[in-house]
Amino acid sequence: MKTAMILAAGQGTRLRPYSIYRPKPLFPVLGRPLIIHTVELLRRAGFQRIIVNARYLARQIIDLLNSEPDIIIQEEKIELGTGGALRLAMDSFGPGPVLITNGDIYHHIDYGAVYDAHVVSGRDLTMLMHDYPRFNSVLVDNGELKFLRAEHHPPGGTLLAYTGIQVLTPAILTDIKPGIFVDIVDYYQQYIDNDGFIRAALTNDFWHDMGTVADYLALHARLLPAWNPPGGWRRLNKAGFYVAAGVKLGKRVSLHDWGIIASGAVVGDDVCLRRVVVWDGAVIPAGSVLSDQIIGAS
Repeated sequence: MKTAMILAAGQGTRLRPYSIYRPKPLFPVLGRPLIIHTVELLRRAGFQRIIVNARYLARQIIDLLNSEPDIIIQEEKIELGTGGALRLAMDSFGPGPVLITNGDIYHHIDYGAVYDAHVVSGRDLTMLMHDYPRFNSVLVDNGELKFLRAEHHPPGGTLLAYTGIQVLTPAILTDIKPGIFVDIVDYYQQYIDNDGFIRAALTNDFWHDMGTVADYLALHARLLPAWNPPGGWRRLNKAGFYVAAGVKLGKRVSLHDWGIIASGAVVGDDVCLRRVVVWDGAVIPAGSVLSDQIIGAS
C-alpha cells in the first residue's frame, strides 16, 4: 500500500487576516479547497493511504476530510514542527517509502513519478527541487543536497529551491525524539553532516507557492484565463472572470480583468470588481470598488 502524508498544521501567518478564519490548506483555489486538489493528485498517483496532520483550526480540516476512508487525520495538540509531526506519524506509515507533501502548494507535479524514481534510486531520502530564484537557498552538488540553508555555503554546486515534496524511508526519522518540536530542516542538515546522503531530484513542472496574499492572487492570475471549469460556473469576460452558480449579483455590477466569485456570495448593486478572489458566502456591499484582494466571508 502506497502511503503519503500532507503537512497541514501551519498557521499561515503571512496570509492574515484571512488565515485567522480558515487554515491555509483550505483556502479555495478555483473554487475548491487546496487540500482537495492535493488529495486528488495523490489518489490519481495510486496512494491508497493519506495521512493529514492538523493543529491550527484543526476542526475545519477534520470536518472536511473525516468521512474519507483512505484519509487518516493526525490531530496534534501541541506544536511539533515538521520533524515532530513526521515522527508522530511513523506508526501509520507502514514499512515502505512514504511521500510527504506540503499542504500549501499548488502544482501539476506527478507524485507517482517522483515516488517511483525514489524507489528505483535505492536511497533513503529524496527531496524534489526546482530552479525558483525567489526561494533558491539549498545547495545541490552532483545530485546530492549539501546545505539546506545555504547562506554560508562553500563555493561550488548550484542553489535550488525545495518544492515541499519528499520521499523517505521511515527509519530515517527514528533519531527524532517523540513528542517535541523538531525543525526537519535542522534534522536533515545534521543527517548530512553525519555523512547521510539526501538525493536531489529535479522538476520543471508547474508549481506555485501560496505563502502571501499576493502569491495567492498571482496563482489565480495564472490559472483563470485558461481554466476549463466544471458545470455550474459562468465565464463573464474574455480575461477569465468566473461566477459560480448560486451567486447573487446586484444591478450594474462591473467585472474587469480576471476574477472568481464562489458559490453563495452576494454582490450588491453598483459594485466594481477587478482581479479579486471572492470566497463562498462573502457579502460585498453596494457601491464597493475592490481590486487586487481576497474578499472573504465575514
